[in-house]
Amino acid sequence: MGLLGSVLLTACQSGPSAGRSTPTPVSPSQPQKPTPMPPPAATGSNLTAQQRLTALAASVAVTPADHTTDLPYTYLHLQMWNRATNAITRTDLRRWRRGADNSGREITRRLPDMLGVDHRPDADERELFAHAPQKTTQYGRGTLRHYLPEPPPTDPTALAHALAPPILANESAYPLLLACGIVGLATSQYLNQEQRTATLRLLAGIPAITYQGETTDIARRAGPAFAVTADGSTWQLIIDGHTGELLAAHERVTGIRPGLFSYVLILERGHTNTDADAHR
Repeated sequence: MGLLGSVLLTACQSGPSAGRSTPTPVSPSQPQKPTPMPPPAATGSNLTAQQRLTALAASVAVTPADHTTDLPYTYLHLQMWNRATNAITRTDLRRWRRGADNSGREITRRLPDMLGVDHRPDADERELFAHAPQKTTQYGRGTLRHYLPEPPPTDPTALAHALAPPILANESAYPLLLACGIVGLATSQYLNQEQRTATLRLLAGIPAITYQGETTDIARRAGPAFAVTADGSTWQLIIDGHTGELLAAHERVTGIRPGLFSYVLILERGHTNTDADAHR
């Protein structure tokens, strides 16, 4: 448990692309390969979780923010509920990271901690953040680090190796490390169309993953939900069925002290010219 435990402890607390070969032209004398059948629609009935995720990955749409990656700041707006010993912390976080030097700014709003660990966040609770005190923190050069080095891999196998050491692949908690890593990546960095596709293909390769139907998060956004259960914990991931973006992630634990471990909403993501928040 030593190595695995240390990886699990740090995997979700943070905040090279694969090469492509040039296809060989087919000469007239060579037989033509049959056109592959298109993947099934992600909304089709009787699909396994793996088939549904593969179909989602094949149809990930470009977002407007995918066309603005040349702007200097990456912007993320998160709301988070996290277990802290005997209470749940509640945080609204807006972060601007300057890509050139990993400097930036964060604005946080904290609600009073909720005593106990079996708290279930809801839509009404989110509205309380608007009245919470605000704190602004400036970060100097090199202090706002990414979850993974930029750019994250677009090959699912390379991405899996970056998120969880392959030496742990036979451990019971390995599926959780992958799911947790995807959450950590999506809540730290902007993922473009190719990178979102890679995360869905990685999820499709987790044997333990299950489909939980269309679900609505507490920001009232709907999408297909997938769950990974292992080693006394369950991660549920709600995904935008059009763009492949992670909307929300929820971890609950069982055992001696069952209850909420983490709930996160990714409310906004994109790129800006400055770290000003007057328009937010």
